[in-house]
Amino acid sequence: MTIPTTHTPRFDRGSWAQSGPETVRPGVHRIPLPLPEDGLRAVNVYALEGLTDGLVLIDGGWSIPESRKALEDALARLGHDLGEIDHILVTHIHRDHYTQAVELRRLLGSRVHLGAGERRGLELLGELRTDAPVGSLETLRRAGAHDLAERVFATYHGEFDATVWEAPDRWLTAEELRFGDARLTVVPTPGHTQGHVVYLDREGGLMFSGDHVLPHITPSIGFELGGPALPLGDYLDSLHLMTTLADAQLLPAHGPVGDSVHARVGELLAHHDDRLTETRAALGDRTRTAYEVAQELGWTRRRVSFADLGVFDRMLAVNEAAAHLDVLVARGRARRTESDGVDRYTATTG
Repeated sequence: MTIPTTHTPRFDRGSWAQSGPETVRPGVHRIPLPLPEDGLRAVNVYALEGLTDGLVLIDGGWSIPESRKALEDALARLGHDLGEIDHILVTHIHRDHYTQAVELRRLLGSRVHLGAGERRGLELLGELRTDAPVGSLETLRRAGAHDLAERVFATYHGEFDATVWEAPDRWLTAEELRFGDARLTVVPTPGHTQGHVVYLDREGGLMFSGDHVLPHITPSIGFELGGPALPLGDYLDSLHLMTTLADAQLLPAHGPVGDSVHARVGELLAHHDDRLTETRAALGDRTRTAYEVAQELGWTRRRVSFADLGVFDRMLAVNEAAAHLDVLVARGRARRTESDGVDRYTATTG
């Protein structure tokens, strides 16, 4: 499930999340689907006409009855039904994007496509049989926040159902998907997850950005099973990759359609530059853990103190602080030492 990072509000409860289709342009329709007990409120799937004899979806939604009903109703308003869904191109493995794609395949025989970098994460879901934030809990322990890790873990009650995840029909790499005369370019964008991909319609000037580029928040980083050593570094590299592609209209998974991918990417890169500077300043001349640094920083645009965050948002804050500290280490602006399973950071000079 996509989780809002804690530097911005749990955002905009505006009209974008209201049910029903929005036609972005002829043949391209944004359909917001509900999310249960989620601060994001909705996930956008996009229904594309004219690529096949039926429909192509970008992302599938969360497999809950309310989501399936909303999708069915929206398609009916467009003159279609569920049975016309031929292909579902998923941006990443998280529950709110992938699990309804699996359900629709079982129901309709639709073909599901997913980035090849998600293969290990999918395997771990089956092996560990939990969607608890295992990687984030380990980050908390390395940050010296053992009590917080136990409080977060206690909120997971063993209700995980591994059957809602299955392997896709096709694993995608950096490639072009051809549907008749139409093409969609698959662009791997690791960071939010290892196998996240975006889908670029070069001819139409559209980018279906999933959770990689969002209009009002940044995606959670390092919040997955078996994550890479430097997820924020991967995410920043993937953002820079966007600037090497022709600019396109932003069609995100959460929030309203935007005007320019490049403009939003510029804002995201500037935000992380500022956050890296703040994180290094929080170290001062002391050796500190990510847990201690997180308590020195303000959170959300209102600069809420760490003590005023809920348990879950505290976990996100510590994870974000650790991710930025690790990038500082990679860039030579801090050094990391480890003792008793806890990482400690010291700012470097120069």
